[in-house]
Amino acid sequence: MPNIKSAIKRVEVAERNRQRNVQYKSTIKTLVKKSLTAVEAYGQNNTPESLAQVNATIAEAYSKIDKAAGHGVLHKNTASRKKARLAAALQRATKEA
Repeated sequence: MPNIKSAIKRVEVAERNRQRNVQYKSTIKTLVKKSLTAVEAYGQNNTPESLAQVNATIAEAYSKIDKAAGHGVLHKNTASRKKARLAAALQRATKEA
């Protein structure tokens, strides 16, 4: 345990940032899974309603990924890769339809 006041504060700040990073990453994982599930469902039914749902979930995932990259939670290349994989999954589902 640190004894110096500034070191104590740095430990508190680091823990707060770690909690924020964990929350962002967990939310991103959840949104990506939800998006992939929606894409899979669209690949099976091919209805306009499911396409709208897919677009909405992917847009939400993109937004959260971009925000995480902007806050330094994710590296910009990691964010780009995650978004590209979502786009590729949607592309495959629409090509099959």
